[in-house]
Amino acid sequence: MTKLYKVFLQMNVVLLNYKIYLIFLFASLAISIGLQMVLPFPWGLGVALAIFIAFPLMLRRRYMSRMKGYGNFGGGGFFGLNQTPTVKYVCLTCNNRFKGAECPRCGSKMKRADF
Repeated sequence: MTKLYKVFLQMNVVLLNYKIYLIFLFASLAISIGLQMVLPFPWGLGVALAIFIAFPLMLRRRYMSRMKGYGNFGGGGFFGLNQTPTVKYVCLTCNNRFKGAECPRCGSKMKRADF
């Protein structure tokens, strides 16, 4: 795959997500207006506001669950902030993988991060 094609695929996914979000937004707006016509004034307004707020929240929850980053189950919080990162280092002198400040094999402090 060429680099341009990869960029196109990424942009297509972003546009698709944006289109789905707009469809949900306008669907919730249409349902809200329809309910305001059917229900009396204070009840219709309350239900319309609740639906207009709830639809995008449900869509966002669906996207976050796909990314495995919503709630305490299946991924660990908002964008994975609750996860503890396990960064290992590689010694530049002896190529040993380790955790910590200095290499346990040679004692060198020269290292690079290995994710």
